[in-house]
Amino acid sequence: MMDPGALLKTFIYLISSSLLYPVLLMLSALVLLIIAYAGSFLSEWLERVRLKGCPAQDLPSLLETGDASAVFSHRVNRFIMTLHATADGTMVKAVAVENLLQDSCLKLWKSMDRLRILVRAAPSLGLIGTLIPMGTGLAALGQGDMTKLTTDLVIAFTTTVVGLAIGTAAFFFYTIRRRWVEEDIKNMELATELAMEARERVDHAVFAAEKN
Repeated sequence: MMDPGALLKTFIYLISSSLLYPVLLMLSALVLLIIAYAGSFLSEWLERVRLKGCPAQDLPSLLETGDASAVFSHRVNRFIMTLHATADGTMVKAVAVENLLQDSCLKLWKSMDRLRILVRAAPSLGLIGTLIPMGTGLAALGQGDMTKLTTDLVIAFTTTVVGLAIGTAAFFFYTIRRRWVEEDIKNMELATELAMEARERVDHAVFAAEKN
């Protein structure tokens, strides 16, 4: 009669062993992904380095005169263009502008999800890629197969290093880019508030003219 405990151990061992190559494949894909993201990160960093500095108290006047494009990132400038196109409509409602702001902010935060996942997933995959060959390596050690043990240990340690390296790079990118997102959202909120104030002044002037 087959031992249920031995059957379960064999089943778990097969599952664990079958995960090694998918884990190695995913780690390789994550390496390419983090390299590609490093390129886009560098591009955005260069863009922000070239932006003109401006005191916070002068930003409202720059936005009102329309000379703030050199101060803000391309995301904020694109949002301002969409905001003006929305706020200049004859039947615009405050709720439409507010929805535009919230949707833009949501998209910015959603763009951070990939990095947040990498921060956690890459070290976890590295740990999985470490433990699986360690098990087969110990089994090889029991059989006196030192060659397989050496090969498994190399795989175990390299997957750990790769996973931690990806996680560290992703955490660095996430920390810096989160600050950029918060800055962009602050500027979007300022632009929205000024646009709505300008729209209210126009509506008030039109209403006063019609009343007179």
